[in-house]
Amino acid sequence: MPNDHRLEHDFLGEKQIPAAAYWGVHTARAVENFPISGTPVSAMPELVRAFGYVKKATARSNLELGVLDESRAYAIMAACEQLIAGEHHEEFIVDVIQGGAGTSTNMNANEVIANLALERMGFEKGRYDVLHPNDHVNASQSTNDVYPTAVRLALWFGIDNLLASMAILRAGFEAKAVEFKSVLKIGRTQLQDAVPMTLGQEFSTYAVMMEEDEDRLREARALIQEINLGATAIGTGINAPAGYAELACRHLAEVSGVPVVKAKNLVEATQDTGAFVQLSGVLKRVATKLSKTCNDLRLLSSGPQAGFGDIRLPPRQAGSSIMPGKVNPVIPEVMNQVAFEVIGNDVTVTMASEAGQLQLNAFEPIMGWSLHKSIRHLSNACITLEANCVAGIEANHELLARRVRESVTLVTALNPIIGYEKAALIAKTAIASGASIDDVAQSLGILTREQMEALLVPEKLTEPLRLVVTGPARA
Repeated sequence: MPNDHRLEHDFLGEKQIPAAAYWGVHTARAVENFPISGTPVSAMPELVRAFGYVKKATARSNLELGVLDESRAYAIMAACEQLIAGEHHEEFIVDVIQGGAGTSTNMNANEVIANLALERMGFEKGRYDVLHPNDHVNASQSTNDVYPTAVRLALWFGIDNLLASMAILRAGFEAKAVEFKSVLKIGRTQLQDAVPMTLGQEFSTYAVMMEEDEDRLREARALIQEINLGATAIGTGINAPAGYAELACRHLAEVSGVPVVKAKNLVEATQDTGAFVQLSGVLKRVATKLSKTCNDLRLLSSGPQAGFGDIRLPPRQAGSSIMPGKVNPVIPEVMNQVAFEVIGNDVTVTMASEAGQLQLNAFEPIMGWSLHKSIRHLSNACITLEANCVAGIEANHELLARRVRESVTLVTALNPIIGYEKAALIAKTAIASGASIDDVAQSLGILTREQMEALLVPEKLTEPLRLVVTGPARA
């Protein structure tokens, strides 16, 4: 055997492993078996870190319960710290899409941690007679409790990032709502002119929608903090010592900072993936509403001459290879596309959850990968939407003011003042003649120009009437 390789074996036979690799024979077989996406687990750094936390917590528990001696336990925990710190993630080479309910990822983690620990103990990689990936790193564990626990931990970290990104975008919309609070415009329903509003009111709705979804996301996050660590194969806890599940859960909460709790029924928790479905549904809700918001931004900025033109988005890049000077709403467009992906990922999670059978769902790898993509892409899209679009949005003040003054929709605001019949007469005359509302109102002797000017202010056109009761109500 060449010096740049070592020989490892499993019950299927022997296999040459690159000498420098921290992964081993089980990982090598998985790489051969699952050439699917071309994306390795290392593309999910939160998951690699999560495995570090889980394996550290289990090693500490095994030490306290006498399953591991101090030498092995401390070496394993030190190796886990390296993963938590972001080191050696490139050693996680199995494909994110894999059969086996996550066994390949767990084996990859066991082998990397084992060989890091062996080096710390002064031994060469592959000396599994000293410290074994399964017997020691995976002691008191099964893929079926370790993998879903690590996925939940990884999702928790990802949700934290997404919440931070959403808060930044929400703050951007809130700032624009304040900036545009006195900018009158015509609201629209079904793409038709409706009644006056302010541009600030329009942008405040985007901020409120985001705040609501942040709350829903926190609720979904609370569901994934329930873990089945200690369940081992199917939830009965076979091969784990008494008290291990409670101890491992407590240690995992301590080392990770995530308030995980032990599931009430480990058999149920091992087969149930409802929390993933719930989280995916919330991510779909977030994506749907962000996509709707970006649809609005594209419509409101359409033009610059033949569209709505209410607002101007900051120009980010040339919009055409043939039309000079064309600028497209590329940042809202990328958010739309992320939303489409998230909605598709939700279908994947739904089908994978439904396809579970009996005491285990074998399809958690595709659920974890789909949720990871949804969370990460939404996080990145929120950041670029705020920085490269929302922060630079400008109101088209002159166009908006002219439209308000010329719009027949103003007569709706006049209803309580002059009555429906006179308001309808003004609207009909203005449409037929093309004259402005204030000109028509004055020519018909209904309101003077001065009276109209006094009415054309945001607080009178965009807020509920402040009625003053001057006498007793009539029966």
